[in-house]
Amino acid sequence: MATPFPLVQVATKIVISLAVGLLVGLEREWAHKELGVRTFALASLLGMLAWLISPGTALVALVGALVLVTFVNAHSFLVHQELEVTTSVALLVTVVLGVLIGQEHYFTAVAAALMMTGLLAWKAELVRLAGDLKPGEIRGAVLMGLLAFVIYPLLPNRYVDRWNLLNPHEAWVVVVILAGLGFLNYVLLRALGRRGLNYSAILGGMVNSTATVAQMSRTLTGLEIGGADLIASSVLYATGAMLVRNLVILGIFSPRALPYALAPMLAMAAICLFFAWRRSQSAQTLPTQLGLGSPVSLWRVGALSALFILIEIVAALAARFAGGHGFLVVGFLGGLASSASTTAAAGVLTGDGRLSPQLGAAAAVLASSASALIHIPLIRRRGAGGQAARVVARVALLSLGVGFTLLIWGMR
Repeated sequence: MATPFPLVQVATKIVISLAVGLLVGLEREWAHKELGVRTFALASLLGMLAWLISPGTALVALVGALVLVTFVNAHSFLVHQELEVTTSVALLVTVVLGVLIGQEHYFTAVAAALMMTGLLAWKAELVRLAGDLKPGEIRGAVLMGLLAFVIYPLLPNRYVDRWNLLNPHEAWVVVVILAGLGFLNYVLLRALGRRGLNYSAILGGMVNSTATVAQMSRTLTGLEIGGADLIASSVLYATGAMLVRNLVILGIFSPRALPYALAPMLAMAAICLFFAWRRSQSAQTLPTQLGLGSPVSLWRVGALSALFILIEIVAALAARFAGGHGFLVVGFLGGLASSASTTAAAGVLTGDGRLSPQLGAAAAVLASSASALIHIPLIRRRGAGGQAARVVARVALLSLGVGFTLLIWGMR
């Protein structure tokens, strides 16, 4: 005589399997597909019950579902001259989810059902996104996967030189994080940048503030009315976003240095964003999209890697042989080239114990300040650019003064 299933366990499995099937089936019903809510609920229940009987029965149930979708597609093709491929695959996945529920893998089944329902419901958005993608962006996403999951595990996690300056594993973590942050911000920029100048300036500043400022200047300098205000507000928005981004980078690589840089960099960012908002209120609003390319490409990743390694080695040597003052000089000069890489280098050296948290924070503030100052000559042109440069210079000096005051006060 067969042993009865535990009542509570079976009841739980029945409820979850029906909920998963109903979730996916409701979306298919709303999409007016032939296979709807009842079919998907029964398919999930079928997978769960079949597994309770035996693994062989679960396999037979999956084959039966495959036969069912074959007949459905044949009927759809004969009547409507089209195939229900997506719905068919969703039904087969639902049967598998029922099997997982039978095995008590509840989280896996529910999470997969939610993701599948989202993919089905966001068809229009995904199709539009795919249509807007550029070849460089697709290659960038593939390259991000190679950086994180193929190259990273192969690198040695030790210093490869006798001076203990370069750890490839550690350096590549920084490259992956910086490239990943840049790519994420770029995706947000592509999704939201069309909504207006401020979105573009803020998200562009998180990708590459220097390139954003240069692009904004080229785009807006020719405007006869409101050009100076638009340039000034966009540059200040980009600068404020850059400061917040660098603060996040420092926190990722050196949580111990973060408290010393938190107040100075947040104050600097707040000042820039406040005056950017004031200027944008009086300026003419123009929707625009930045002409920034994907931050993840072979050339950009190679340049980022080389720049970070160079800054890290020079900073480590400066800290070792010239003390804290030498390192701060390198931090400021590195910020002129890449404040993100310099901030990351300061965080890594602080995290390794080769720098004090105070020096790491000071280097991050200096690198961000250098990046903010380099924006001024980029927009100094005739007419609107020259007027905007004067506004940006005054705000930058004010923010730097407040930032350095808070930094010195916090390090006392």
